[in-house]
Amino acid sequence: MSAPTPVALVGVGKIARDQHIPALAASPDFELAATASRNASVEGVDAYRDVTSLLAARPDIPCLSLCTPPQVRYGDARRALEAGRHVMLEKPPGATISEVEDLIELAKSRSLSLYLTWHSRQNQAVAAARSWLSDKTIQSVSITWKEDVRRWHPGQEWVWRPGGLGVFDPGINALSILTEIYPGPLRLSGAKLVFPSNRQTPIAASLSFQDLKGAAVSAEFDWRQEGRQTWEIRIAAVEGDAVLGDGGSTLTVDGAPTAPIAPGAAPDLDFLQGEYHALYAQFARLLAAGASDTDLAPLRHVADAFLLGERIVTAPFDW
Repeated sequence: MSAPTPVALVGVGKIARDQHIPALAASPDFELAATASRNASVEGVDAYRDVTSLLAARPDIPCLSLCTPPQVRYGDARRALEAGRHVMLEKPPGATISEVEDLIELAKSRSLSLYLTWHSRQNQAVAAARSWLSDKTIQSVSITWKEDVRRWHPGQEWVWRPGGLGVFDPGINALSILTEIYPGPLRLSGAKLVFPSNRQTPIAASLSFQDLKGAAVSAEFDWRQEGRQTWEIRIAAVEGDAVLGDGGSTLTVDGAPTAPIAPGAAPDLDFLQGEYHALYAQFARLLAAGASDTDLAPLRHVADAFLLGERIVTAPFDW
């Protein structure tokens, strides 16, 4: 068995500690060899203040995994690619489509692997839902993605700044599943975006999509959900109904479970661990094949929502 590939983690914040570091610790393919962060480090791992210092000091590290906020990710990703390193990007892959397209072209020109990750697609029931839906006559799809921002992003002001996406930070997870399982093209046709009066990004959103075959497709996102969190996609088809629940962990068809939650997992958090293990396994496969995975479909829907969205102002938000 070959030795694990050294990888550097850029950004040592909540998502890195909750997901990336445990996934790397369990990965047979990668070894966490260094970090780059202004304010944090990982015990026993070489730490650098920024990507430039990391790249200069560690030419032996061929891969960087970036989990900084999207507003600052582009510069670091471009520096890594220019230095000949492969790059994996936390979702959303960037603050704008144009900057991510630039990274895609740069990686292609340098024959480097670039992986735009959509962790929710890796959940175990997503593939089962795609298979079930592939030959169905769809009547409607209704997405409900509601969670508590105070629980998942405690005190993280970047989510409220331009480029932070607001409620689309979790909502893009639902869109990544939708674009993975839906058997035909979808076009965003309308959006209502609810902004706290003191914030720059929305706290809730309602989306509608046009399916040329006539199915009604909609999504409701909200960051004000207390108690049990709701990550659910309901599908009605001529041939039956299905519910993809727990963020893509469970699938029921006509009320009968078809893809039980993974052993040891639990709603609201634990199932995410399996997603990130799968992300790094996929990154390893891309490296071995000299390939990239750069699907921008979920981010395009978010961009269209900001272009089309009716702005609605609500009460101010405070932590």
